[in-house]
Amino acid sequence: MIKIGLIGAGHLGKIHLRLIKELTDVYELVGIFDSNLEHAETVAQEFGCKAFSSAEDLIEESDCVDIVTPTTTHFETASLAIKRSTHVFIEKPVTQTTYEARALFALAEEAKVKVQVGHVERFNPAFRAAIPYFDQPMFIETHRLAQFNPRGTDVPVILDLMIHDIDAILSVVNSSVRKISASGVAVVSDTPDIANARIEFDNGCVANLTASRISLKNMRKSRFFQKNAYISVDFLEKEMEVVQMETLEGEAGPYDMVMEMGNGKPSKKIIFDKPEIESTNAIKEELRTFAECIKNDTTPIVSLEDGMLALHVAEQILDKLKMNGSILDK
Repeated sequence: MIKIGLIGAGHLGKIHLRLIKELTDVYELVGIFDSNLEHAETVAQEFGCKAFSSAEDLIEESDCVDIVTPTTTHFETASLAIKRSTHVFIEKPVTQTTYEARALFALAEEAKVKVQVGHVERFNPAFRAAIPYFDQPMFIETHRLAQFNPRGTDVPVILDLMIHDIDAILSVVNSSVRKISASGVAVVSDTPDIANARIEFDNGCVANLTASRISLKNMRKSRFFQKNAYISVDFLEKEMEVVQMETLEGEAGPYDMVMEMGNGKPSKKIIFDKPEIESTNAIKEELRTFAECIKNDTTPIVSLEDGMLALHVAEQILDKLKMNGSILDK
């Protein structure tokens, strides 16, 4: 059993805590720490666990820690754990800056500990079901829209929402970023609440990302276009569908959908596939795989380097927003 401690008992931290308590086959919960000690005691009583008076004390008794604190504290808290040779699960974005992320990476390499970043959409069952179908997508379009919630407006929508899709895209497109352009509007907060970014890759792939936290309805959809295939992933509804084309061999069947290509080219048969997807809890899955990578000494599915790359692209998008006046320096 892996002894785990939770640092940060806010809204998301309590979700993590509940799921950790369900993962009794891999984890033994040591306890929790929150900078608001009174709140930590309340949460500890609610979940039947121990509240620690310091992060250091909790880390000392744990094999790994789950850091679910504000991003501003990620580097300091994770460094504290890594320097004590404690494995770290850390929520996204990994740190405030890529400079901090690189420093964290160096510490983790030296300490030889596992660090997994909480880019939860990688564990969404719809996205996982789509992975076998990806074959060098060349155009990607994502929409991540959310109804307004004051929680999270202390950071730009890029770091709050869009970074989910940045990470997912980087995991699919096996190429370096060549060019980024972006625009956004601050509507109700001091930083953009709605933004669009265009990412061009060296291999010719283009990704068009839109994120909003002032929408009338929630939406989390991505569309991937590649040679002879279109893949749609609905992260919110946990659904995935694939439209594929293949060369028609022989005569078409009575129910076959066929596209005539013209100019003497062979006709294409259109195949629709909507796999049945088992509904799983993505946060629970990422916490389980974190335990497995510690136990088996393997690389986390979402590594510290992955989190650093996603943050680096997000920073470039923010720089573009600053250049065009979407973000004003205070």
